[in-house]
Amino acid sequence: MSIKLGVPSKGRLMDKTFDWFGARGVTLGRAGSDREYAGRVEGVDGVELILMAAGEIPRELAAGRIHLGVTGTDLVREKLARWDMQVEELAELGFGHADLIIAVPDFWVDVETLDDLDAVAAAFRRAHGFRLRIATKYHRLIRDHLREAGVADYQLVDSQGATEGTVNNETAEAVADITSTGETLRANHLRPLTDGPVLRSQATLFRARNAPCDEGDRAALTALIDRLGLA
Repeated sequence: MSIKLGVPSKGRLMDKTFDWFGARGVTLGRAGSDREYAGRVEGVDGVELILMAAGEIPRELAAGRIHLGVTGTDLVREKLARWDMQVEELAELGFGHADLIIAVPDFWVDVETLDDLDAVAAAFRRAHGFRLRIATKYHRLIRDHLREAGVADYQLVDSQGATEGTVNNETAEAVADITSTGETLRANHLRPLTDGPVLRSQATLFRARNAPCDEGDRAALTALIDRLGLA
């Protein structure tokens, strides 16, 4: 067997992950063409690189099919119930920063905080006969956040496309989404609530708590962690 390391398979996250490991003496790369999902690892023995979509990595870690994985904090906490019982954060990698925020239309001039949103949601239900709709891909995180804040009279509607466009399309009254610069929000005449983000996310190296390890795997994992300076 070998230690399986899951890394995003394309784009800036993959490139930055390769750079982060490379700066610590572990070279990652594709084994062949850009269409192949196997990789190569140099600088430490007993580690196998597997390239996959960042969104798949949390569940692969939880299932124990990979031992280590690089993905966003937001994806782990959204996809895994009681995430800290299933994975361990080994290192924040310092890139892929984004905030999960709740945003409302600019013309809602009296809505700045979660308390304001709660009041508007109650008034909206009385006026329209249905709950205020918040479009999001992050149902677990947003539901937990709003429950802790005491916000009621809302419903989450699933958005797997351009979440910020749902208000203009009149399929939602507010949105909850990841943003790094805020440009897309502003372009769609939306602004975040002033309470601060629901979650500050970045690319993070996680370890699966329940992945099977024999003696050789444990030695390889220790060697890799030592090489990365995480011991």
